[in-house]
Amino acid sequence: MKEHFRLDTHPIADPANIVQGEHHRITVLDAGLVRLEYSPTGEFEDRASQTVLNRAFPPCDFTVTESEPGAEGEGGLIEISTERFHLTYDGGEFTTQGLSVWAKGGFHSQDSVWRYGVASPNLGGTARTLDDVDGAIPLEDGIMAHDGIAMVDDSASVLLTEDGWITPRRKGNLDLYVFAYGRDYRRALEVLYTLTGPTPLLPRYALGNWWSRYHPYSADEYLGLMDKFAAEGIPFSVGVIDMDWHLVDIDPRYGSGWTGYTWNRELFPDPEAFLTALHERGLATSLNVHPAEGVHAHEAAYAALAKRVGIDPASETPVPFDPTDPDFLEAYFEELHHPLEDEGVDFWWLDWQQGGVTRVPGLDPLWLLNHFHFLDSGRAGKRPLTFSRYAGIGSHRYPIGFSGDTMITWESLDFQPYFTATASNAGYGWWSHDIGGHFKGYKDDELATRWVQLGVFSPINRLHSGFNPFNTKEPWRFGTRAQQVMTEFLRLRHQLLPYLATMNVRAHEGRPIVEPMYYEHPDQPDAWTVPNQFMFGTDLLVAPITSPADAETGLGRVKAWLPEGEWVDLFTGMRYRGGRVLHLHRDLGSIPVLARAGTILPVVPADALGGGTDPASRIELRVVPGADGEFTLVEDRDDQRWARTRISYDDASGAVTVHDVEGHDDTLPQDRAYDTVLVGAGDGDPVAAAFAILDRAQMGFELKGAAYEAIRTAPSPAAAIGTLQALEVSPALLGALTEVLLAR
Repeated sequence: MKEHFRLDTHPIADPANIVQGEHHRITVLDAGLVRLEYSPTGEFEDRASQTVLNRAFPPCDFTVTESEPGAEGEGGLIEISTERFHLTYDGGEFTTQGLSVWAKGGFHSQDSVWRYGVASPNLGGTARTLDDVDGAIPLEDGIMAHDGIAMVDDSASVLLTEDGWITPRRKGNLDLYVFAYGRDYRRALEVLYTLTGPTPLLPRYALGNWWSRYHPYSADEYLGLMDKFAAEGIPFSVGVIDMDWHLVDIDPRYGSGWTGYTWNRELFPDPEAFLTALHERGLATSLNVHPAEGVHAHEAAYAALAKRVGIDPASETPVPFDPTDPDFLEAYFEELHHPLEDEGVDFWWLDWQQGGVTRVPGLDPLWLLNHFHFLDSGRAGKRPLTFSRYAGIGSHRYPIGFSGDTMITWESLDFQPYFTATASNAGYGWWSHDIGGHFKGYKDDELATRWVQLGVFSPINRLHSGFNPFNTKEPWRFGTRAQQVMTEFLRLRHQLLPYLATMNVRAHEGRPIVEPMYYEHPDQPDAWTVPNQFMFGTDLLVAPITSPADAETGLGRVKAWLPEGEWVDLFTGMRYRGGRVLHLHRDLGSIPVLARAGTILPVVPADALGGGTDPASRIELRVVPGADGEFTLVEDRDDQRWARTRISYDDASGAVTVHDVEGHDDTLPQDRAYDTVLVGAGDGDPVAAAFAILDRAQMGFELKGAAYEAIRTAPSPAAAIGTLQALEVSPALLGALTEVLLAR
């Protein structure tokens, strides 16, 4: 394979970390990570696998105790102990009775034991796809457990050869990795990335809004739509073209039309000019590809590809899709994809839906395609990118994830925040969902708006819809209020680019952009009661609203947990006392997005949004007063010329200091300027907030007046709430009023 297909791997462990017998090999890679191998033949594996690239961990402190064999000749007992685990092994074939690992630091020490062959509780990881999903589905395991110990079985995965190709494993060998980190979830994730490779940096354009729709656009229609978005002040940075870019209505002898590599010239008479026009508008472009049906004689590239694989083009014999043939795979890229990339295609939407079987035992074609598509996209120094489904632990190396065709229902929306956050337990941080849902379901302006709000605070924000003239996500296709809010939030996504670009680097360094609340607070029981709440980067706590609003109050509601400290909602300016569970209520205009006192959030000012995603000339620093704070803004232009700007806030003096740029200051615009905006600087007026809630409520005027008078004249918030209870206002209204009365 060519050089760009070869990963940098370090698969051989330090001998100091190994305890070995005739048929077993135990490698203590880290204080909380142990590799367990069993080989009937005594042959062990020192090559990298599709999952594991690095075993060259530094020497680890551990103790080994081995007892003598028993009188009947049974093997002696081996015990290995580190600061994080204690392993017990009887020296024989792996069995439930003979092999166990106890994690020190789990929630319940008596339960924090992994035994070979016994399923153990897991916090969940992610799933291959959400195709046809309407609500929740089971998740594959991640590397974390409530009780502190989890196992990854790498026994069946294929191996990577030194020349960049793949080969099956020896049959019969076991190759297990036990993660025993107790409640230190961040350390578990750090070690996973050391073992399997880091999350790559995304190109900056991937962080903005994506437009995608399964619809037979023409070039003029697509460009006209992008121009209308621009006229409406709605920025996009990626334009996805679904399968109708290529010929789909073909003679059945050439297949179904799902697979294709030849432009439909009726829709795109000049593809290169079309792609150039998108680039001029500041958009990168991705084309959808379904490769399973191979390449047939009607394709423009057929003759060249057929010759490469030894087929006479005159025979019109189809070139079968066989990614296990390295000659085919190289030709697949060089004859089918590279010419289209030369025309201006930036990356590929690999839409593989045809199962997990190939001619090579243990080889999932999805993983192989992800692996080689990603590496091929990075040739000649480009920042690599592919867009495809999840293919198991280690898939974080091949972002971005396409989660599949979900149904357009509240149930689908409600599952996505949990699904996205929990994927971090498998190290998978860059999910892209069909924001708004793909198909079936129903049109609901509120649902669509709430989904866009979640999308803005998701790893990738890709609006998408299925093949139906009524199913589309342009904001102006919805009611006036929904259109206004969607537009504001899509603009907000591009305002957040300085923060997102910094979090892109942080993800590469080992911290996914979306994290469950229990990462930071594993010992807080309340952190486990809000599965749909998450941290978005270092500073933003997001509690999306994923259910319909109450009919009386017009407010959506979400259960939230605020850690200790003082928190401010970035949209409402309301300040909240932390250390408690509460219900937050919002009208359609926002969802709860809170920041701690001392937060410095860098954004692009609303009046400075333009095309493209390069570092902006103006940065607005949104500062939450109440504590000192610091933020280091990290920027480049996809060229590895990094500029790091430390920004600090002193609460006592109110001073914001932008420190000297470290690194490549020429990466930044020469006219870079900073503005400062305080968020939630005042205490807020709970009586005014209560009036607004009552004013909106669809209820009797007399009860409204009595409720407002009780709030206005009460000596304390608690007294006001007591009177409201006596007035028997509805539970929904009482909840909304209680939130603002007891915010601090």
